[in-house]
Amino acid sequence: MLKRNLHKLISIVIFFFSLQAAATEPTNESIQYTLGAGDKIKVVVFGHTDLSGEFQLDGNGRISLPLVKEIEASGLTVPSLETTITSKLSPDYLKNPKVSVEVLNYRPFYIMGEVKNPGQYPYVNGMTVLTAVALAGGYTYRAKTNKAFVTHAQHVIRNKQVTNQDSNVLPGDVIEIPEKYWLF
Repeated sequence: MLKRNLHKLISIVIFFFSLQAAATEPTNESIQYTLGAGDKIKVVVFGHTDLSGEFQLDGNGRISLPLVKEIEASGLTVPSLETTITSKLSPDYLKNPKVSVEVLNYRPFYIMGEVKNPGQYPYVNGMTVLTAVALAGGYTYRAKTNKAFVTHAQHVIRNKQVTNQDSNVLPGDVIEIPEKYWLF
């Protein structure tokens, strides 16, 4: 009886610790995506199809909307851009505008080094270094497959970070697959 109760108690403790660990780990969903040059977005101003449309952030990270002209969108999250557009439309143009922004196409990522087809590729949600390598045709025979360098576009100071195949890739990132060195 004591053995059975002890087993249940241990199971309950493990369960609660796993819940706490899951709640504190950052997930991809908790990371706020910031817009950048090359992203394509859809802006909907409810009730005003003439103000709505699809827009691409230019090389400087700006979009040009009817009535409000240029808006600096680079570095903003989707909710921040919705708020910015709402504030530009209200009160001069519309009373209580309702604005929705959706990312249609993310800016591409870049992969170079020891992959069969280095270059620029469209970003796909949930991408890892391994899926990026797969899009680039796989590793070459010279590739160091357990290591990669990723330079994240969203960081103000762009440093190469050493990562592995399971590391997440974000839009605009630059991935470098190094060459392994043979020792004879």
